[in-house]
Amino acid sequence: MFTLNKEKLVSLGASITTDEIKQQPVLWDETYSLYTKKRVEIQAFLQKLAERYERIRVIFTGAGTSAYVGDTVTPYLKGKMNEKKWELLNIPTTTLVSNPYEFLKADIPTLLVSFARSGNSPESLAAVELAERIITNFYQLTITCANDGELARRANGDLDNLLMLMPEKANDQGFAMTGSYSCMTLSALLVFDTLPLKEKGSLVQSISQMGESVIGREEDIQKIIDHDFERIIYLGSGCLEGLARESQLKILELTAGKIVTAFDSPLGFRHGPKSFVNEKAVVFVFVSNHPYTRQYDLDLLNELQRDNIANYICAIEVDGKTKYVGNTFLFNCDAQSVPDAYLALPFVMVGQTVSLLASIKVGNTPDTPSPTGTVNRVVKGVTLYEYK
Repeated sequence: MFTLNKEKLVSLGASITTDEIKQQPVLWDETYSLYTKKRVEIQAFLQKLAERYERIRVIFTGAGTSAYVGDTVTPYLKGKMNEKKWELLNIPTTTLVSNPYEFLKADIPTLLVSFARSGNSPESLAAVELAERIITNFYQLTITCANDGELARRANGDLDNLLMLMPEKANDQGFAMTGSYSCMTLSALLVFDTLPLKEKGSLVQSISQMGESVIGREEDIQKIIDHDFERIIYLGSGCLEGLARESQLKILELTAGKIVTAFDSPLGFRHGPKSFVNEKAVVFVFVSNHPYTRQYDLDLLNELQRDNIANYICAIEVDGKTKYVGNTFLFNCDAQSVPDAYLALPFVMVGQTVSLLASIKVGNTPDTPSPTGTVNRVVKGVTLYEYK
């Protein structure tokens, strides 16, 4: 797909999605540049909150893929930030809107970090409106891909709402979120990670190189897609469990449910969900770069291999001292020190490419994958009820 000409991609209904997957490493460099230009303003905004309050609740929120941004970054950031000062939570807008009384507290100073591709989803807007009404000391960090979206417009001129716009091309025009997910994930990491700026720059350079390598290895992924399967399972630990959830959604979206999917953590998978494995299943495990967690990922891979039930088992990992002795999508680069949250970006490109090729395999059109039109790029049909 990455080597086909525009005319061929258009005929497959895949030109937009293919380009948007392929351009991500360049977008990550742009995202880092945008962060560095806004870094002083970001630091001043967070410092203001730190000086005003003894403890601040930070809620990462979004709907669908935007919610999975929070799933991906929160475990890592909990290990980096001082949680005596910053209480980090990940709560989807879809949960906040239906159950505001469980999460929004009037007397707890709160920073709502909204992730949004368009900034026009009804739940995203409703979550903000509810928080504004309920929370006395309320602040916002709006991370969005559309400068003309409603969330971005609301942030303009509001000193308690810091707006971070993603690169223009991160506002995906295809049905499925790809570059928007990875750029918003990277932005959140850059904003809240306590690493020095130089180290952040080195990490972005490493993951960009890894992302470029995925583009050049499409044939390796196509060989997996050529297997006879009807199910795809993604597994990952910590940050990579959020990535597994996003990757399985991409399969579901781009194949319009023609390939059934599941996700879990490697340890959690044994507790019932492993029943999903059959001779028509392909299992991908995102292997952690942390040596302790990596042991559990490899244990599960070896167990699945011994079971000898799945059609195909594949580890997606960075080459290191320990690795899976079986089918791997291996990144042969000096990336053993890249934290899992950053590693999620090149890893997700593997998942996105799997979804793209699987969509073509089942005869779907990746750019417009919902044949009935009942699932939309920006969610419709949500009734918002008054909260008293």
